[in-house]
Amino acid sequence: MTEAKLIRALNNENLSHFSKTYVPSRLLLGPGPSNAHPDVLSALSLNPIGHLDEAYISLMSDVQKLLRYTWQCNNRLTLPMSGTGSAAMEASIANFIEEGENILIAKKGYFGDRLVDMATRYKAQVSVIEKPWGEAFTYEEIEYEIETKKPAIFAIVHAETSSGVLQPLEGIGDICRKNNCLFLVDAVTSLGALELLIDEWKIDLAYSCSQKGLSCPPGLSPFTMNKRAEEKLSSRKTKVPNWYLDLSLLNKYWGSDRVYHHTAPVNMNFAIREGLRIIANEGLENVWNRHNTNAKKLWNGLESLGMELHVSEDYRLPTLTTVKIPPAVDGDGFRNHLLRNFGIEIGNGLGELSGKVWRVGLMGFNSCEENVDRLLNLFDTELKKFSIFESSTF
Repeated sequence: MTEAKLIRALNNENLSHFSKTYVPSRLLLGPGPSNAHPDVLSALSLNPIGHLDEAYISLMSDVQKLLRYTWQCNNRLTLPMSGTGSAAMEASIANFIEEGENILIAKKGYFGDRLVDMATRYKAQVSVIEKPWGEAFTYEEIEYEIETKKPAIFAIVHAETSSGVLQPLEGIGDICRKNNCLFLVDAVTSLGALELLIDEWKIDLAYSCSQKGLSCPPGLSPFTMNKRAEEKLSSRKTKVPNWYLDLSLLNKYWGSDRVYHHTAPVNMNFAIREGLRIIANEGLENVWNRHNTNAKKLWNGLESLGMELHVSEDYRLPTLTTVKIPPAVDGDGFRNHLLRNFGIEIGNGLGELSGKVWRVGLMGFNSCEENVDRLLNLFDTELKKFSIFESSTF
């Protein structure tokens, strides 16, 4: 059948049999997205208004104030970029690296690889330091590499979703300032869930996402930059090569002028305002404590069942736990069983950990004692059914 005939056939097909959109109920305890808070979903369903409407512009200011609180910063240019977390990741590269400039990337998992890929596409001189998936960098290792390589930017993932490692960040900002480089942090799996102090830790650039600690659907990527970053952006010799992510243009929309740049996803901004309001109402320290408490309950429960965790407790990520799949267990079979029979999603391993670990997320609205108890109970009662050898023990 020719392409034209195929198109005609499709156009003539009766499509009236499609029912209204249906989505099964799921408890998302994987690497993300996590379940959105009910109040966030209510805000998302509000009738859209124009993205230059006075009411919407007032809401934009609310979002920026709430984001500064959640980031713990006073940065003027703090905004939710239109796009998922990878959009803000790319904006961090596109705006602050010019062709031939050196960026040092500390890679300890899949998302370090993504930073390397993006920086290469923008023709940066990319230097990489690397750790095995499951380990963190020491302060001394980072200090040596920055002082030796003298990069324009040092980039690192705070909460590595692929391996379950939480990277300590204290003190790195001082090293960067001493060596005149910008400090860029991926906070996709930490913002709104774990202690993150942008100003105190002297982080120059940071980005995150809406669908994890902020209890929103995917679609926005919170971003913040300080005056040091603004100065580097304003001193570029060349135009930012990505129009949509050009922060000098976005600044005119999210700055005081509110000059049109693109049609903003207004309903997603309704949603993120509500998610951030919920965090502010609970209080950041309470949010951080809740995530840590529930993670430790999960870790203790899994270990009491004989499971082994991939990361040592010193560097274990409270929002995302990597659980080693026992050699005698059909890992995919168990994961699919939880989804099909109980409506619970946990994640497979990513990259080099694929098939070796499960990834269990406790983020935002989903980080609660009830969800931990429910999951531990299923590990206790259901996992034995997926033993490859009936006599195997874990």
